[in-house]
Amino acid sequence: MMPQDKKVVIFCSSSYDIDPKYNEAARKVVDAVCALGYTVVSGGAVKGTMGAVAAEVAKCGGRQIGVLPRFMKDLKNPAVDEVIWTDTMAERKTKMREGTVAAIALPGGIGTMDEFFETMVLAKLGKYSGRLYALNLDGFYDALKSLLDQFVKTKMMKESEEGLVLFPDTPEELKDMMD
Repeated sequence: MMPQDKKVVIFCSSSYDIDPKYNEAARKVVDAVCALGYTVVSGGAVKGTMGAVAAEVAKCGGRQIGVLPRFMKDLKNPAVDEVIWTDTMAERKTKMREGTVAAIALPGGIGTMDEFFETMVLAKLGKYSGRLYALNLDGFYDALKSLLDQFVKTKMMKESEEGLVLFPDTPEELKDMMD
């Protein structure tokens, strides 16, 4: 089991309208990272998959840190153990990554992609040393994989940089990659 000071950031959806399979996968991911001894850092809100992540961390007895901009104070999830307040969304992303050894993008929308792409850029520049994972549940991130392939094909990105992101297909595969 990893020491409790190891943190992983989870980027995920805030939508209530998504297929329940995504929240079920999120719960399995949380169970895996908790079993590995990680503290979970997330958006800290009650909405959508963020809420499912917070509830599951509490259920499995893990530790969790929520990072919210002050203008979202009404969305604070009471299940988080610690809240870090920020003034902006940009500061939120920085604080979410701080001290983490891995970043996981669960299926999500533009907010998830914003968080994940910025983290990927920082990894490319040597400013984020954690591993990057995109849970490719039912091919959710196949389009992202194709886009990265296109970047390499057109020389917009080096082939070695494409390997910055691992694409596990299941929560179990993700756990095996992180173990």
